[in-house]
Amino acid sequence: MNLFRTTALCLALAMPLAAQAAPRDQSISEEIRQEMADARVEMHAELAKARKELQTENLELENSIRFAGRDESRDLPDAEITPDGDFLIEGKPQPIDSDQRRQLLAYRGQVIGIALTGIEIGEKSAEAALDAVDGSWFGLVFSAMTGSLERRIERVVKQQVQPAVLAICKQLPSLMDSQQRLVSTLPQFKPYATLEQDDITDCEDEVRNEFASL
Repeated sequence: MNLFRTTALCLALAMPLAAQAAPRDQSISEEIRQEMADARVEMHAELAKARKELQTENLELENSIRFAGRDESRDLPDAEITPDGDFLIEGKPQPIDSDQRRQLLAYRGQVIGIALTGIEIGEKSAEAALDAVDGSWFGLVFSAMTGSLERRIERVVKQQVQPAVLAICKQLPSLMDSQQRLVSTLPQFKPYATLEQDDITDCEDEVRNEFASL
């Protein structure tokens, strides 16, 4: 939450402006509201673009599923699954049959589904932050100075975002099964089947530990 602490400090330094005449204060409050409205529009536009790119562009396998603390130093050839289910290594299509294509498309759909959930989580977090600062000038400054702004954001994020992140953990067993089925029918896929049982076992504990600090 360093971003919000920085915002709070900036607002505290600007406190003398709040002592100006009422019309000026009203002008500042309206400016804040407009900036928040503009920020929402920009955020939704960026996230809509990210969603479209996920669904229409190639899925890069070497970066699709990553976990904190895992050694990701392996130098793997670039591999992708196209929207049509082609499997590319270094841009070259690999020979696949119709069943392998079906599995590749199913796996691509699973990974994209998780990524879309991640985008939704980010959107909820951003909305919580914007809602917290979308108010009057006096209220914003007071909340920033007392720390209630940060606490409010943390509370909302924990209530709304934690269940969504835990839902991702519950999708991992099915995702690992899909990876292993692909390995059994498409040996070239094996280096990219990086999901392990430890990832599944540790996922919920790691999420709860992260949110426990909020």
